[in-house]
This record gives sequence, structure tokens and C-alpha cells, in this order.
Amino acid sequence: MAHKTTFSIGDTAEMTEVSQRKIRDWEARGYIPKAERTICGERAYRRFSMQQVEIIKKVKDYQDQGFTLAAAARKAKQSL
Repeated sequence: MAHKTTFSIGDTAEMTEVSQRKIRDWEARGYIPKAERTICGERAYRRFSMQQVEIIKKVKDYQDQGFTLAAAARKAKQSL
């Protein structure tokens, strides 16, 4: 079985230039797909797929172009 590469929220934030707080907020508000959770003891850690990283990058790019968060998220999902 092939191992799927996933990224921590810290790595995802670095790759997308979007803060961890903003990523958590976007996820909670439904603007980006929910990340998988890896359970380690008492904690659950977010793990993002490459596709999710790309969506976050696109949302940021559209926002940088002047789109609202809602419009940026919609456009990012449509571009997949």
C-alpha cells in the first residue's frame, strides 16, 4: 500500500504563507476541506494532503487579488 504524503499545519502554513491561526479559522468556517486528524496520545494533529495545500494557496492568491474570503474559497474549489 502506497503511503500518502501529508503535511503538518506548521509545514502547510510555511508552504502556503498562510498563518496556522488563519488555516484553523478557514477550516472551522468551512472555507477549506477539513484536514485528516492523526491521534497521538491525548492530542489530535491536523494532516493536510497536497491537494488541500494547493486549495489553501489558491484561496490566498485570490484574496491577494482582492476577492472576499467566501469568493476566494469558491473560486479555489472550482479550479480543482
